[in-house]
Amino acid sequence: MHQVPVRSTRSARRRQAAVALLVAAGLAVTPAASGTTAASGTTAAPAAVAAYPSPGVVTGSVGVHDPEVAKSPSGTYLLAHTGDGITLKTSSDRTQWNDAGAAFPNGVPWAHTYTNGSNNVWAPDITYVNGRYYMYYSASTFGSNRSGIFLATSTTGAQGSWTNQGLVIESRTSDNWNAIDPNLVIDQSGRWYMSFGSFWSGIKMIRLDPATGKRSGTEFRSIAGRGGGAVEAPTIHYRNGYYYLFVSFDACCQGANSTYRVMVGRSTSVTGPYVDRAGTAMTSGGGTEILAGHGSIHGPGHQAVLADGDADALFYHYYTDSGASRLGINLLGYDSAGWPYVY
Repeated sequence: MHQVPVRSTRSARRRQAAVALLVAAGLAVTPAASGTTAASGTTAAPAAVAAYPSPGVVTGSVGVHDPEVAKSPSGTYLLAHTGDGITLKTSSDRTQWNDAGAAFPNGVPWAHTYTNGSNNVWAPDITYVNGRYYMYYSASTFGSNRSGIFLATSTTGAQGSWTNQGLVIESRTSDNWNAIDPNLVIDQSGRWYMSFGSFWSGIKMIRLDPATGKRSGTEFRSIAGRGGGAVEAPTIHYRNGYYYLFVSFDACCQGANSTYRVMVGRSTSVTGPYVDRAGTAMTSGGGTEILAGHGSIHGPGHQAVLADGDADALFYHYYTDSGASRLGINLLGYDSAGWPYVY
């Protein structure tokens, strides 16, 4: 969820460089043709080289903001996104999405200290592990870093089934960081970490206790930053020996004027250091762009990655020409050097 309005935009040179890089690597992909079901894992035959594909076809209830998705052992998908009491949607095929109410239909009074009494809470992160859903979510107001990240759990994910487990971490106005946009990552040794953050001094990481899902110890790391500039919505995903840190740069929440874009770096350690394709540290503003606005797709970002049966699936929101926020789904491939690209 965006916190501070920014005016930065992508230059034509950045787009040309991205295209050139993809073409040089033999990885340029094509816009999804009408009727393509990239969200379900199939793509159209190439027609013309372009830097980024269109979202795959999704149907039903697809108005979302800050989406996050988990898959249950039965194969159903549960999507949570920013809204009053956290808005829920379900799907059996990753294409048709249905409304499923709210996690907290009676509101979130425990979070009102951070939301000025509002029940609108932001940017949930949802993971199915140990037979239940763990959902971390943010409570804040625009432009403020007086924020809190809370945990809720449910065995079914259904509306009203969620149990508030309390505050995980909070930031105050005296802090130079912001406790929003949480993401749980479980490393290859079974250790739990949470990355989070927006603007201020960037993206942070803490340890969690797997037994409780709450904070463990005092470890507090910086893993990405832009000197106070627009970086938020971290997602860490493991694939083939690397932990990939996906973040969103630039301006969200401005409708068709949004300039959000998806950036990535990687590390062999979950705690970093993360570097981009050029070797620039993400703590020094580094990040390799893999998806940005194109045509009538504006400000794609606040991404989540789900390892699915056919491929790694990239979920995000984007804005239409009318300014409506919509669900985008594409798939991720990895080039010969192990860097992800969107198709």
